[in-house]
Amino acid sequence: MDRLFLLLASFSGLSGVALGAFGAHGLRDRLGALADGAQRLGWWQTGAHYHLVHALALGLVALLWPRAGGAALSVAGWAFVAGTLLFSGSLYAMTLTGVRVLGAVTPLGGLGFMLGWAALGWGAYRMAGP
Repeated sequence: MDRLFLLLASFSGLSGVALGAFGAHGLRDRLGALADGAQRLGWWQTGAHYHLVHALALGLVALLWPRAGGAALSVAGWAFVAGTLLFSGSLYAMTLTGVRVLGAVTPLGGLGFMLGWAALGWGAYRMAGP
C-alpha cells in the first residue's frame, strides 16, 4: 500500500504543480476580462494550494506505512485522495465553468481532508504505543 500511496502522491504533486502553473499563466488572460475573473482565479489558487498540500500529506502516509501501516493510515490516504478530488476538483470545475452550484461539493472535500488528518493522527497515536 505504501507504493500505491507514494505513486498517488507523486501524481498528485505533479498534477498540482501543472494545474497551479496553468492557473497562474494560462487562465489569467482568459479570465481577466470576466466580471468575476479575479474571484475565479482565487478559487483556482485555493484549489491548487490544497491540492499540493495534500499531495505532501499523501506522501507522508506512504512514508509512514512501513512503520505503522493499517486501517488508520489506509483511511488517511484514501481520504486525502477523495478530499483532493472533491475539494480541489470542484474549485477547478467552478473556475472553468463559472457554475457556482459546484461549490456545494467543496465542503465534502474539506471533510475528506479533515478525516484524513484525524486518521493520520490516530495512526500516529497508535505508533506511540497502547
